[in-house]
Amino acid sequence: MSDHNSGDATRRDFLYIATGAAGVAAVGGIVWPLVSQMGPNEREKAAGAPIEVNIGDIEEGRVITVTWRGNKYFIRHLTADEVEAAGAKEQSDFRDFVAAADRITGPEGGDAVWSVYGANCTHLGCIPTEVKENGDTWNCPCHGSRFDVTGRVTKGPAPVNLPQPPMVFASEETLIIGTDKAGA
Repeated sequence: MSDHNSGDATRRDFLYIATGAAGVAAVGGIVWPLVSQMGPNEREKAAGAPIEVNIGDIEEGRVITVTWRGNKYFIRHLTADEVEAAGAKEQSDFRDFVAAADRITGPEGGDAVWSVYGANCTHLGCIPTEVKENGDTWNCPCHGSRFDVTGRVTKGPAPVNLPQPPMVFASEETLIIGTDKAGA
């Protein structure tokens, strides 16, 4: 009789363990999707992640537009004349004065010939179009705000300059937008 009870106890223990394991698996199968859906999806991760931009092929005087976090940004390779002209402007020429040197950048040890700024007017968000007259480079077609080659507002209803994103030069030919630390 003791053999019979011993076998029952072994089977019972097995059933308890198997039922417990199945219960844990079922709870995990329900909880895992609920927890994982609370985090950002791949698209959301990509939208906030820094972007690398190859700037090596952008000729002097040219501009490209990139998108980071759903916002467009202009990256302009300034000519020597544009850098000089931007630096020569007076404070009274601007609605929101910032020195040109603070808005023109470049890789460490390289020439400061790059200007990177938001591509949406700070008045109502329109996208300025490129013009070249009277030292201005951008004209907002909606309400007439004007911006220079560094994105500083010179006239119109725009209250402040075009914003600059956090950025760092990883090399002479690579700009990373979305971080202010190399390798981050």
